[in-house]
Amino acid sequence: MRLPRSLVGWFYVSPLMLVLIPFFVLPMVVIITASVLEGDGFGGIMPFFTTQNYIDVFGSGLTFNLYFSTIKFTILTWVFSLIIGFWVAYFLVFHVKNQLLAIGLFLVCTVPFWTSNIIRMISWIPLLGKEGLVNMILQGLGIIDKPLEFLLFSDFAVVVAYVHQLTIFMIVPIFNSMARIDKRVVEAALDAGASRFDIMRYIIVPLSKSGMALGSIFVVSIVMGDFFVVRVMSGGGSASVVAALYEDISVLQYPPAAANAVVLVLVVMLMIGLILRTVDIRREIAR
Repeated sequence: MRLPRSLVGWFYVSPLMLVLIPFFVLPMVVIITASVLEGDGFGGIMPFFTTQNYIDVFGSGLTFNLYFSTIKFTILTWVFSLIIGFWVAYFLVFHVKNQLLAIGLFLVCTVPFWTSNIIRMISWIPLLGKEGLVNMILQGLGIIDKPLEFLLFSDFAVVVAYVHQLTIFMIVPIFNSMARIDKRVVEAALDAGASRFDIMRYIIVPLSKSGMALGSIFVVSIVMGDFFVVRVMSGGGSASVVAALYEDISVLQYPPAAANAVVLVLVVMLMIGLILRTVDIRREIAR
């Protein structure tokens, strides 16, 4: 007996649902429920409906400052990681003729991930500190008279650390998209008299949009959900939404933290939705 097509479809997606429901859907339901309940101030949650948690989130100027700071780091990291990731992938695909060498260089890009996140951040301290290598070189060349203080424990250091850690998330999907571009199309464009700029604008970039969109989703979601890099690399001078959420949890303010988490999820979903509105990933991959 053949099963109805609708049942066959549900059978195919059942493994995914078995993972999503207990590990994503149910936790989100718990967080949303906690966000509209009252807390007793000592870690307990009372079964009384309230919207005060959301009023506190939206009515606080600190919240907007935190979101502004977080989105600023997200945009800067996205821009620099996209630029670096695009050109690294372009070089590996179109300028490295030996495929084995290209794969080897691609694997070199993963070297930073052989160490922990903490070690990768600490490695910037001897480079960007007042007595660090960068300041020593600049002073030795006579470019500056005194050490640059903004290099470490600043917003600049936060962006540098993020770009260092997340550029690989741009390189991988863009490399995959560019590798699927038929080189004969580029050669035909060159034979037709197209310039390198025209090839880049009309062939390479359009056919790499799916990789850039996927990389953007990775970068945006990771930066928006992180607070450790901001705390360490800014020296406590900058904050993020997740850092504030962590502070609420540390003082047992679970309902306000839940409301903040729900708002953060909605903001991230909105940003990812804008990316998906710009690039139809499924259609681009299906080409």
